[in-house]
Amino acid sequence: MTTPDERVLDYPIPAPGPLEPPAEWARLRAGCPVSRAKLPSGDEVALLTRYADVKGVLADPRFGRSLDDPDAARISDTESGGLFNSEMSTALPQSGEGHQRWRRLVNRWFTAKRMLALRPEIERMAESLVDDMIAGGGPADLKAALGFPLPVWVICDMLGVPTADRDRFSRWSDTFLNLTRYSEQEFKTAEADFFGYMAGHIAAKQRQPGDDLLSELIAATDSEGERMPDRMLAATGLGLLIAGHETTANMIGKMVAMLLSDRRRWERLLADPSLVRSAVEEVLRFDANSGLGMVRFLHEDVEIAGTELPRGTTVMCNMAAANRDETAFDGADDMDLARTPNPHLAFGTGAHSCLGQALARNELQVTLEVLLRKLPSLELAVPAERLRPLEGLVVGGLSEVPVRW
Repeated sequence: MTTPDERVLDYPIPAPGPLEPPAEWARLRAGCPVSRAKLPSGDEVALLTRYADVKGVLADPRFGRSLDDPDAARISDTESGGLFNSEMSTALPQSGEGHQRWRRLVNRWFTAKRMLALRPEIERMAESLVDDMIAGGGPADLKAALGFPLPVWVICDMLGVPTADRDRFSRWSDTFLNLTRYSEQEFKTAEADFFGYMAGHIAAKQRQPGDDLLSELIAATDSEGERMPDRMLAATGLGLLIAGHETTANMIGKMVAMLLSDRRRWERLLADPSLVRSAVEEVLRFDANSGLGMVRFLHEDVEIAGTELPRGTTVMCNMAAANRDETAFDGADDMDLARTPNPHLAFGTGAHSCLGQALARNELQVTLEVLLRKLPSLELAVPAERLRPLEGLVVGGLSEVPVRW
């Protein structure tokens, strides 16, 4: 008979509902913190679900995202392995000093001060989108009306992309982040189209710089006096698109659904809007449908939670499972809108933590503030259990969020 420790789990692990965590998480944290899991590609990874283990691996500078290594697990079931084994993964340094130099260049733009300066413009766009949704009448799909267009507008604005091209960026984002919906040829076509577009866009920015991230990166030099090559600039654009669009678009929808699924949460925020910031952090921690997690490749043998993992192992760090760890959070399965401190791992930690987390926080906070102000009567138009999760995406989300007011 197969013991739980020997069982190979299909990953992602199915959840009982669109906003609920898989019951398997608690069992794994308690008795099998390093388990075997099979990805959509059929390749195996070591799955981590405890907070201390996930945080320890993510913060360990020895381990990066070297998924172009011949021993690394392929994430997608496409022949090439999809996004994580794409041109982006080879054009951007995935670990070591090269990765840190790249981060330092990009980080010059993603300062908390600069992201805060974007806030009035994000608020203006959010208000405009909400006004359009109200004018169209309810019920409406909040994700389509607000969650999806707001982040792509922000990212394209940062990259200096013309408004007319933003729909193309939305389609590319969906193709790159889907593990099962698109064929190998469709992925390759989207990748070629994106890099072809970016080559022309970068050339135009070199001729006529603007007030945008790409123009700044074109002119910037690192500590070694080197400038970022065009291929790396294009891959940086792709990285920002996939990290900053689909993830935030889906998080806006999930945030509103979580807060409206128990009306007392929404009413508490209406009574005390000062809780918006801590509520956003708690939504990020509480999100049970955040997607695959973060992968790391072991360049040397390591012991995790008493389990020996050999060099060449691909590790899947499930931050959502770790964020429900009772040893790290009191009342981990309860949503506490005033929870503080809240050291969740939604943005990762260490050398590969999310560069755009200050931007994401601003977008989520502004969205929530605008909705509370303009639509205090907002409610789900269907029972929460009838919300449908997106299938096949690297990041988790809901296919739509029907609301009325």
